[in-house]
Amino acid sequence: MRLPRPDAVLIQAAIAGALSFAHLHDVAEAAGQHDWKAWAYPVSVDLLLVAAWRRMRHLKSAGEPVGSAWTWFGIALAASLGANVATAGLLDLTDVPAWLRILVAGWPALAFFGGTLLAHGNSTATEPELTPEEVDLPVYEPDLPTDLPDAEPEPEAVEAPPAPAALPAAPAPAPTPAVAVPAALVDHARKVADDHRARTGEPIDTETLRVRLGVPPHFATAIAAQLT
Repeated sequence: MRLPRPDAVLIQAAIAGALSFAHLHDVAEAAGQHDWKAWAYPVSVDLLLVAAWRRMRHLKSAGEPVGSAWTWFGIALAASLGANVATAGLLDLTDVPAWLRILVAGWPALAFFGGTLLAHGNSTATEPELTPEEVDLPVYEPDLPTDLPDAEPEPEAVEAPPAPAALPAAPAPAPTPAVAVPAALVDHARKVADDHRARTGEPIDTETLRVRLGVPPHFATAIAAQLT
């Protein structure tokens, strides 16, 4: 059994995070926040830092402005870096200035406000993509002429002559004219057929295609002929 190899990057990140966590705790405790409150400050700062970073990457991948996420990332980074510098001997932790006490005391409200904006910011990237069958496409209806001539009056009934002994064979029906199907409708039908094959493993039949597209039967037959 092979043992997992240690990742130097993760080890370095753990060490840096622990040191920053301790520095934030020391500054909060020196500013008058004791017991569990002193430990809550580094958790709040680190969580805001991570939330801002993730939000920034999400907005960037969606092609949206990342200015707001950068702002809160900079605020959390300044709080963490400031605590690290303050504990390096540049600040007397036994006599913390009033401005630092004010900053530490006001941090919870600031972090809550920033976390709320990051979590509930408007973004079009969160909207789910609709599959082709979920898109409400209009049912295609062929244009029919509206200027049809008025129906002729029915002729008066006359007595029909006696039927001949043998009637000639009826002529073959004229072939149905081809239906012109828009290319966009054919492309959409091809996507529906591919999705049906992917889910069922079988090609889509004409009746299922007609129901999915919402078109008349003769349109479904013409479209199915172009998909084969």
